Amino acid sequence: MPKTAAKPAGRILAIDDDTRLLENFSLALARDGYSVETADNLADGLRLAATRPFQVCLLDHNIGYDSGIEALPRFAELAPQMRVVMVTANSGVEDAVKAIGLGAADYLVKPCSPEQLRIAVARQIETRRMLDRLDTLEREVGAAPELASRNPAMQAAIDMALQVARTDANLLVLGESGTGKGVLARAVHRASARAAAEFVTVNCPSLSAELMESELFGHSKGSFTGAVQSTVGRISHADGGTVFLDEIGDFPLSLQPKLLRFIQDKEYERVGDPATRKADVRIVAATNRDLEAMVRENQFRLDLLYRLNVISITLPPLRERQEDLEDLANGFIRRYAADYGLPPRRLSASALSKLRTYAWPGNVRELQNMMERAVILGRGEEIGPDLLALNTALRAEAQPGALMSLEALEKLHIERILAASDSLDAAARTLGIDASTLYRKRKLYGF
Repeated sequence: MPKTAAKPAGRILAIDDDTRLLENFSLALARDGYSVETADNLADGLRLAATRPFQVCLLDHNIGYDSGIEALPRFAELAPQMRVVMVTANSGVEDAVKAIGLGAADYLVKPCSPEQLRIAVARQIETRRMLDRLDTLEREVGAAPELASRNPAMQAAIDMALQVARTDANLLVLGESGTGKGVLARAVHRASARAAAEFVTVNCPSLSAELMESELFGHSKGSFTGAVQSTVGRISHADGGTVFLDEIGDFPLSLQPKLLRFIQDKEYERVGDPATRKADVRIVAATNRDLEAMVRENQFRLDLLYRLNVISITLPPLRERQEDLEDLANGFIRRYAADYGLPPRRLSASALSKLRTYAWPGNVRELQNMMERAVILGRGEEIGPDLLALNTALRAEAQPGALMSLEALEKLHIERILAASDSLDAAARTLGIDASTLYRKRKLYGF
């Protein structure tokens, strides 16, 4: 297998009308593994900033007859994520204060040594990465279950995922809701050469076509009502890393040609901006739907399916992973006891027996929710079956056809869907009702 080319330590844009200085900057930064692009005039610098993702820009105070300081707001609009370091022969405090006020992150005075230059760039690269990590963490919801498994089918899925991680091949993860598709996608990213870059999740069912395009590709200021500032989009945010398209079966059909084009050519445009941009992003998609059936029903593009499905991995449902049930449950119990500062808990034998007879429609996510509630509500060291009943009220025997009223069956079914869903909106979509109806049902049944 050929070696994967090393990723640059960061992408730097240098703008100065002194071409010899630009050459020195490039040589100094190349030693630390940075990829440097240069421009000897402001117009070319703005064009590069608008069409290429850079972490840092080294911007001259005066570029010919143009003012670098006065152009700072324009750079902030074109490349909001880019950190700008002003470079000038003038050491005046007034200019420095003005530059910082207009959006510059730092200020270097010429002549600066190669070491001063490298330190200034490294500081901004680290700041950008820290901000990116914080942004990614804010997007994550809930804790992820462990991938360790004794189940042969799950082990095979994990082994294949780690093998695929060594390549840049697109990956399609299949499985029921709650089986851990997102966890596997993140594991692929962390095991890949892209691990140092960002892992960005796009939740496809939660966005309309218009919002999806803006969220994924970004938009320019004023491109639509409410667009009060430019955004770079998730694709740019994940440059060099991985984009996880969660529940790709719900990706808007009208937007699928643009996604297909990006996957094929790595090119895209922001909403309201004709400039073509590039980004080096790996796509991992996941779904619990039958995409081939959707293709036959003209609900999903066949060519897009081919591009996404270079490698596919299917995760088994929890009901087929009985050998993992006890380990997963105990792992969640330990995690939540520690998270909430509560004494250690353990499952009773009768509680474990009850777990083993349950149908697990919500899979690992439902088990996680159940154990979290049991840890919170438990008062002793042992978690008994009564705590499980309080949190789920669902038994394997509570299926259509059991001897119970229609009202009781509806209540159990709604509880099942709520336990298996990430949000109330997601539960409402699964049930085929609107969120206000679900709210009334919950109020009626007292949960």
